[in-house]
Parts: sequence; C-alpha cells; structure tokens
Amino acid sequence: MENVVSSAGGSLAGLPQFLAYLVASLALIAIFVVLYSLLTPQRDLALIRRGNAAAAVNLGGALLGFAIPLSKSVSQSHDLVDMVIWSSVALVVQLAIFFLSGLVIAHESRKIAEGDMAAAAFLAFAAVAGGFVTSACMTYSP
Repeated sequence: MENVVSSAGGSLAGLPQFLAYLVASLALIAIFVVLYSLLTPQRDLALIRRGNAAAAVNLGGALLGFAIPLSKSVSQSHDLVDMVIWSSVALVVQLAIFFLSGLVIAHESRKIAEGDMAAAAFLAFAAVAGGFVTSACMTYSP
C-alpha cells in the first residue's frame, strides 16, 4: 500500500507543471482564435452560429493546424517561456497559411461565407498540412 501512495505522490508531483502548460496552451488557442477572427475577412464564428458548415470546417482546420505544432512545442520545450515562443511562431505561420492560400483560391473568404465546402476543405487541409510541417520543423537540441 505504501508503494501505491508513494507512486501516486510521485506522479502528482508534476501536476503544477501540467496545469501551467494547460492554461498557457488554452490561452494561446484563445489568442489564435481571436487573431484569426480579426485578421481574416470572413467572420467564421458568426457564420458558424448561423449554421455555415464551410466556416466550421475552415476554422476547425485552422485550429487543428495550430494545435499540432502547439502540442509539439509543449512536449519538447524546456520551460514555459520556450513553449510560448515556439507556439507564437506556429501561430504566425498558421495565419500566413490562410493568406497564402488566397494565391490558390481566389476570394476564399467570400466562398466560405457562401458555404463553399470545396474552398473550406482546401483551406482546412492546407492549415493541417502547414501544422504538420511546422511541427516537424520544430527541433530542439540542447
């Protein structure tokens, strides 16, 4: 019984760090959604509230594209500041992916607002692909 208590205590010793990274990650996701909403011409959240599935796919893909490198920065960072810095880099890359995708799909914001699922799927997959590449580029060697 003493081993179980000791083991549980050892496991829970990391709880404060877990909570710090979790709160920081959730804050970064909120910042991402706010910046994405402010910087992209379409208003995804308002469109989603009105039942626009294309906006949901677009924003969901962008969130996933950001969450992939965010998770990588959490898992490999040596402290919270390092994690925030690399997550911020990923945030900027995700925003750039949206704007660069406009080179492939003209008037993508209007198409999302009109419910064009093809445009939404392309933007979502571009965001996820960008997230995977960004995550892979995050290397750390002390």
